[in-house]
Amino acid sequence: MSTFSFLLDLVADVWAVVQYVLVGRYLWAALVLILLGQSSVLLQLFSWLWLTADPTELHHLQPSRRFLALLHVLQLGYLYRCLHGMHKGLSMCYQEVPSECDLAYADFLSLDISMLRLFESFLEATPQLTLVLAIVLQTGQAEYYQWTQLNLDGFGISSSFLGISWSLLDYHRSLRTCLPSKPRLGRSSSVIYFLWNLLLLGPRICAIALFSSVFPYCVALHFLSLWLVLLFWVWLQGTKFMPDSNGEWLYRVTVALILYFSWFNVSGGRTRGRAIIHLLFILIDSVLLVTTSWVIYGSWLPNGHSLPMWVTIGSACFFLGLVLRTVYYLWLHPSCSWEPDLVDGTLRLLPSKRPPKLIYNRRATRLAEDFFAKAKARAVLTQEVQLNGVL
Repeated sequence: MSTFSFLLDLVADVWAVVQYVLVGRYLWAALVLILLGQSSVLLQLFSWLWLTADPTELHHLQPSRRFLALLHVLQLGYLYRCLHGMHKGLSMCYQEVPSECDLAYADFLSLDISMLRLFESFLEATPQLTLVLAIVLQTGQAEYYQWTQLNLDGFGISSSFLGISWSLLDYHRSLRTCLPSKPRLGRSSSVIYFLWNLLLLGPRICAIALFSSVFPYCVALHFLSLWLVLLFWVWLQGTKFMPDSNGEWLYRVTVALILYFSWFNVSGGRTRGRAIIHLLFILIDSVLLVTTSWVIYGSWLPNGHSLPMWVTIGSACFFLGLVLRTVYYLWLHPSCSWEPDLVDGTLRLLPSKRPPKLIYNRRATRLAEDFFAKAKARAVLTQEVQLNGVL
């Protein structure tokens, strides 16, 4: 699915650029190319830095480093990862009993692909979706070539919203597989997690698109100012994700861009306070964007729709998403399951049984430990309990 979605996005982007050029919209074509280019370059950089940081014996079946470097220079590194992971998964389908090492390696590959897909969603898909909405609001019409997925009115924008929310869900589900003490996300939890991300992300993108349509030359200044604030906030949290300092700043730059649209945890400790601060920050900024656009532009959009009506719908979506997010973390968020066990007459708390991985993804495991800090603390406590033999 990642491979198909990547190729479909690429074809749709090239098609949109060609159509923009044919109708004389050179600025729009240039913006799409810029978004596509910077997203691809950053993805290849992340992919290459991760490959060089991995132990050499881990990827012993892959081509030589020179060939992999050439693929990344040609902007094919992410596509190669998708194809390599798909080939590894299909090869295990022909094995009667896949080895634990093969399963662990396939899981290792899928974690990196999931994280790269999340980066691609916010580096390219989300800004381009904002651009398309801004064009529609500015021109008052939707041309058939403006949709990013298929040439059907409305379907491209809807599928982009769904795809971005799905990448957040896929990333969250992948993180939970890194920690043996964290159970996997169930169906109901996954549905609620997907919905609250969709409902909170939608109004944010629409607010930025509305402001962009009214002040097309001011949105860059708005993004840069907020991005610098968010980058400073990420730096204060002392992230340690990449293998070197230069790569770490690349990661912080990317995370700050994600935080401009959605919540993304980057450090350990209790996340509730940071999540609330970020939510209030984004909410206040979105309200200011919509209010400024309303005062300057008026209450009627070029397509004849009432702006207050869309503001009401967006507000309802935001608060519904907030309710679903609260419901998820209060009742549906899977917690570490602890079972009482009597050993030598002493009560001990043991984590749920899940065999340790033969190969673990250090990058994803680090993020998982930071995201699920409570589970990490309990795991450390459990180790101490087992060593001491007494609770």
